[in-house]
Amino acid sequence: MQIDVRVMELLASKLCHDLVSPVSAISNGVELIEDIGGSVVDEAMKLIGESAGHASRRLRLFRMAYGRAGSEENIAIRDVRHIAEQYIAGGKITLNWPEDQPATALVEVKGALKTVLNVVILAEEILAYGGAVSLRDVHNELGVGCRFEIVGRSAQLAPAIQAALEGTASVEELTPRSIQAYVTGKFAAYFGLKLMHDHSIPDRLDISLFIQTQPP
Repeated sequence: MQIDVRVMELLASKLCHDLVSPVSAISNGVELIEDIGGSVVDEAMKLIGESAGHASRRLRLFRMAYGRAGSEENIAIRDVRHIAEQYIAGGKITLNWPEDQPATALVEVKGALKTVLNVVILAEEILAYGGAVSLRDVHNELGVGCRFEIVGRSAQLAPAIQAALEGTASVEELTPRSIQAYVTGKFAAYFGLKLMHDHSIPDRLDISLFIQTQPP
């Protein structure tokens, strides 16, 4: 899978943007202790602890979603689910990921869980006003797969994000807002998964992954 330099730049910008807030909060907590001292130590340490935990959770997810670790064949579904749940915890959305899902056939496809994590990240971006994400097994005429039911205010794909997800957008058209959709679609295609979406119901977007071809 070849990645354009612009794609790498946009993805790097996204990672830095997502991490700068908790890391800056840690720095602010340290400065608070240095400047004021004793009376604010407890408050500052709480800020540092919460921010460090937030940054750590995001780093674990990014390592699995974008790095080589997410492509390993021995990756455990319980570990991936735990990483996703921790990433979502404390935010404006809830994640319902049953322990017995997705189906074993999908889990055994190399890179499938990496792609699932990328859908989770995309879902969080789509639900800017908050909402819920639920994972469901799917067995139909299209094959074996899973569906993410993304529910919340304005849960839909803007035209530019839809084009990025479908792979019809040119690299020059990509922006920091559409880069996650683009890499999600690229991972799905690379690992032999068919990605589909449906937003026919107001305030609900379904994104599905199906086993399509033999993965690399």
